Amino acid sequence: MSKYLRTLKLFWSTAIAAELEYRINFAIAALSSIGNLVGSLFGLFLFYRNGYTFSGWQWEESILVLGIFTILEGFSSTLLLPNLNKIVIHVQQGTLDFVLLKPISSQFWLSARVISPWGIPNVTFGGGLLLYAGNKLGVGLSDYALGLVPLMCGCVSLYSIWFMLGATSIWFVKIYNVTEVLRGLMEAGRYPMAAYPAAYRFFFTFIVPIAFLTTVPAEVLLGRSEPVWILSSIFLAIALLYTANKFWQFALRFYTSASS
Repeated sequence: MSKYLRTLKLFWSTAIAAELEYRINFAIAALSSIGNLVGSLFGLFLFYRNGYTFSGWQWEESILVLGIFTILEGFSSTLLLPNLNKIVIHVQQGTLDFVLLKPISSQFWLSARVISPWGIPNVTFGGGLLLYAGNKLGVGLSDYALGLVPLMCGCVSLYSIWFMLGATSIWFVKIYNVTEVLRGLMEAGRYPMAAYPAAYRFFFTFIVPIAFLTTVPAEVLLGRSEPVWILSSIFLAIALLYTANKFWQFALRFYTSASS
């Protein structure tokens, strides 16, 4: 474990040093995040401006969901996009050979080699939304602590699904569109699941578990989620992480190096 922690420190320190050579990018990323957030709030406002509410969700409660969605967007921009989308490039260019030869887990290397600070504004603004809405709704520290559990599980689940999609590039080399489809499906998490018809709620809960990424953590924060949903979030995260690891090992059996 200490070896991996030292490696992670080295990875991230060099990545941040390289990224900070272009500091104006951080300002651009912050402005972009503000623009996206304003657009999301305006879209949500259009639903609520005439007194309409999603079933069982008032304005501030929906903002909680949007805040969690924004945090997940920041997490994706910080870790998932700069790392997992490069799996396809490694397969295409044959540089995956060098990754597999390193004395470290290839999944770890591919998942944590780079970190991008440009997703931090989204995480910050998403946290601000949670604090604002939580203050309006009387959410306590214990609620935030409990809500952190399904939120962290949601990050693990999102990573696992994204990694498995990236791993399919071993069979289907040009697989960029698949990860874009996942990002498109994630947009459904911008609103509570109650905003969608029953068939869509079933799909986003049991087929593509978007509900576990945003709605379930929000309900836990609000103190109205059954314990079974928290346990389900934990089980789903562990199951997907285990599956991602086994799927990667299975995929590597079909990988032929660039020199073979």
